[in-house]
Amino acid sequence: MTDTLVNRMAELCENCPDKTAVVFKQEKLTYKQLYGKMSGISQILRQNGIRKGDRIAFSAVSKPEMVAIYFGIQMCNAVAVFLDKNATAENMRKIYDESGSKLLLTDKPMKESGNDCNIMSLRALYTKADEADVSSGSFEKPEENDLAELLFTTGTTGVPKGVMLTFKSVYHIFMNTIEGIGIQPDDVLLLPLPLNHSFALRVLRAVLYQGATVVLQNGFTFAREIENNVIAFGCNALACVPASYEVMRSQMQDSFAAVLGNMRLIEFGAGSLSIRQRREITELLPNVEIYNTWGSSESGGAIFCNVSEVVKNEMHIGALGKPLTGKVCVKILDLEGNTIESDAAHPGRMALKGDMQMAGYWNNQSATGETLKDGWLLTGDMAYLQDGYVFMLGRADDIINVGGEKVSPIEVENIAGQYEFIKECACIGAEDEKGVLGQIPVLFVVTKSGYLEENFVKYLSAKMERYKLPQKFIKLLELPRNRMQKIDRRALRSILEEKDSLAFMNPVVEAILKRRSIRKFTDQEIDERLLDMVLKCGYHAPSGHNMQSWRFTVLTKTADILKLKEAAKKAAQEQKIPVYGFENPKVMILISNDTRNVNSCQDASCAAENIMLAAQSYGIGSVWLNPLVTLRDIEPVKSVLDEFQVPKGHTVWASVALGYPVSEGVKLQKKTDVIKYI
Repeated sequence: MTDTLVNRMAELCENCPDKTAVVFKQEKLTYKQLYGKMSGISQILRQNGIRKGDRIAFSAVSKPEMVAIYFGIQMCNAVAVFLDKNATAENMRKIYDESGSKLLLTDKPMKESGNDCNIMSLRALYTKADEADVSSGSFEKPEENDLAELLFTTGTTGVPKGVMLTFKSVYHIFMNTIEGIGIQPDDVLLLPLPLNHSFALRVLRAVLYQGATVVLQNGFTFAREIENNVIAFGCNALACVPASYEVMRSQMQDSFAAVLGNMRLIEFGAGSLSIRQRREITELLPNVEIYNTWGSSESGGAIFCNVSEVVKNEMHIGALGKPLTGKVCVKILDLEGNTIESDAAHPGRMALKGDMQMAGYWNNQSATGETLKDGWLLTGDMAYLQDGYVFMLGRADDIINVGGEKVSPIEVENIAGQYEFIKECACIGAEDEKGVLGQIPVLFVVTKSGYLEENFVKYLSAKMERYKLPQKFIKLLELPRNRMQKIDRRALRSILEEKDSLAFMNPVVEAILKRRSIRKFTDQEIDERLLDMVLKCGYHAPSGHNMQSWRFTVLTKTADILKLKEAAKKAAQEQKIPVYGFENPKVMILISNDTRNVNSCQDASCAAENIMLAAQSYGIGSVWLNPLVTLRDIEPVKSVLDEFQVPKGHTVWASVALGYPVSEGVKLQKKTDVIKYI
């Protein structure tokens, strides 16, 4: 008989009652408190008529209450049905009805759900758990094949499918994770992922079963929150998705290694790190164990890759990983479902077998029969085996058929992604409009400055066979991604089909949308002709009543820039005004305007924006610095500005630093709810 999470929580409550189990901001639960909460919740659920096998749908909020409610549901042998915390009331109701749930736990308004939907407040249940009389309650250990959880996944068709996990499945899923990445009892793991997703869930279960500590975080928009949590709670482990790596590298910049370099391990799941990312992260974090795990809702984590090891061998660097020895079996099938001896030239469909796999799909016998055959779990992934490693080519539906030759989009992406001027890319197949090849590869690219398509094509031509070469290149500002930050290939196909929408992107719009604030610059000088054109764009900005009362004071000498910087720092310190730093700009432009002009600020702002966008279009970085607005007449700033002949009756509304960037600027999250059509 396999163990259960409930049984393990009882042991930990007894053995380490005061150890922290779950943390979210200022709220935390020790193992004793967690066991008390789940016991109270279980008792309240029983009092409300919940019995063994009843389904309970609940919002998987990233808070301690979710953990307590999840375990409380299992404690009364009911079935946990996870709902996305951001799901609409309509979608919640769909899952509630599809699963035949007896109770819905949420704090979202559900007025349109009708009287036949049994709803209870998630937070209220969690709060009332402290008052419940648990003296008469007891935990009846379930049978290992009893249904424990339902995970609804939309899959590739968009039709919800409920993955049925038994208590046996759940146990082996978290035990595989414990063994696969080596979670230890003294770990403090940061988990910034949605808790209705199988990746986050298996990590959550594994950490708590080991008696370690999990720190919850509500999403992954800002790397600063990662940094704050790592410092505040002493996190030595992190679970995240590959796209999070790019966010952290961009936003943390030079502090990336300092923040994460002392961690024991980082696990990436819900997608594969590219070869470029694998090389970069192991070089930046040489003392951190880096893992990349393949898994699914149907199997949990099943194939584990020790990235720190595979980067040492060019033959293995692109591997998906290895199945756990003695726990997970992998074989490769041909189109007829026969087992084949696979290699790079002869891939096939990957099938898995192990105690962790699902029992089937809820109320969907046809889908279950197509996926579970003779004890094997058939995936939709094309792969091959080599040296004990699994190598993934992509989803079967994504493989590109070029005149009878099979092209792996992942292979194209891995090669293209190593080009120095490509930030990220994605490859899909498209119909050959000439009607010759059937399909052609199309590559969507997010570029860095310096990208030239002809040079990129030469690079690719030297790295891959001719039939694999992309026939079309489409530049995007960012790749479309789903909730778990996986590349959304269906969205890419829609972009390709809606060609007219791409016509709205032009160099001006691209410069606007790609500009970032740059504070550190290289030693490369700015060509005088470029600088003249940038300034020309500045004085061609709109001006109220066409007064053009502005002045552009251009500093090109390093000594002058440093003199102004030091003066501003000294004056700001005395005035207790914050001043943000910048390093090594080649040019600084002081945009001032006559204070008697009522449009003084607006005119200067328009000019500054024109200057920064023009600079962006030439690959020159810029940052808007604003301290001189308040420091204009404060010494020693006043004397320096007088020396630079800034007119006495002028306010310096903007200081723009220019130079070639050391690294890409931080991409900040933009509010999208600020537009209102009337």
